[in-house]
Amino acid sequence: MEWEGRQESSNVEDRRGFGGGRTGLALGGGAGLLVMIVALFLGIDPSRLGIGGGGDDQAQTDKPGREFSAEEQKMAKFSKVVFRETEDVWGEQFDKMGKRYQKPTLVLYDDEVQTACGEGSAAVGPFYCPGDDKVYIDLSFFAVMDKQLGIKGEFPRAYVIAHEVGHHVQHLLGYSNRGGGNEGSVRLELQADYLAGVWAHYARQDLKLTDQDITYAIDAAKKIGDDYLMKRAGKRVVPEKFTHGRSEQRMKWFKKGYDTGDVRGADALFKLPYNDL
Repeated sequence: MEWEGRQESSNVEDRRGFGGGRTGLALGGGAGLLVMIVALFLGIDPSRLGIGGGGDDQAQTDKPGREFSAEEQKMAKFSKVVFRETEDVWGEQFDKMGKRYQKPTLVLYDDEVQTACGEGSAAVGPFYCPGDDKVYIDLSFFAVMDKQLGIKGEFPRAYVIAHEVGHHVQHLLGYSNRGGGNEGSVRLELQADYLAGVWAHYARQDLKLTDQDITYAIDAAKKIGDDYLMKRAGKRVVPEKFTHGRSEQRMKWFKKGYDTGDVRGADALFKLPYNDL
């Protein structure tokens, strides 16, 4: 993946340095924390996996800005470049459909953040709020992916951003209101994986994606499947509690989107019988 030197998005709010006390990621060690963070990757509710939440809630308070490390600045630039790539790809795809793509906003924050959907925390990982059309990311999550979850390579980080932008695309295309209950949640999340794959299909030339990049992304999809997370937590696999889909499904739909580049294929996630997803 080659991204350095490419144009960054201008639709960015950098709120870093003005949050709370890093309650989301500084919750203590142990497998329970690790599994909770994995479970919350891309918005999984840990309570649905029988995993308790962690940390004390703190109101967002202003504090003096801080200096960012070179790695933090690099990840901020990376996120802005990838976000710009999603704007370009989805702008073109919406044009083809005779629609106008309403660009979302990327919010970089640390610790906690106020949103139109309520208070967000670093503990929940990246998320999209349809109430304000914003994608929220605490960049320290990328370090968690690498150091704690064993997810290698840069492209899985782009997949994270593209998945959340996929939820924005769902919102614009009217899919979001089709989700209901656990089955509806699984359909929406798998569709966001599919749309992330569609984005990668069209971004691969600009970003010079390799087969290894896609392999890394598929490995990431495997490690955030509901069944994988439940097993890792030492829990019994309970399909009725799935919210994002099995590892096999997440890998399948991302890869399908990447291989086809067909936005219309997203309809299948709501047309296929649930057991055929």
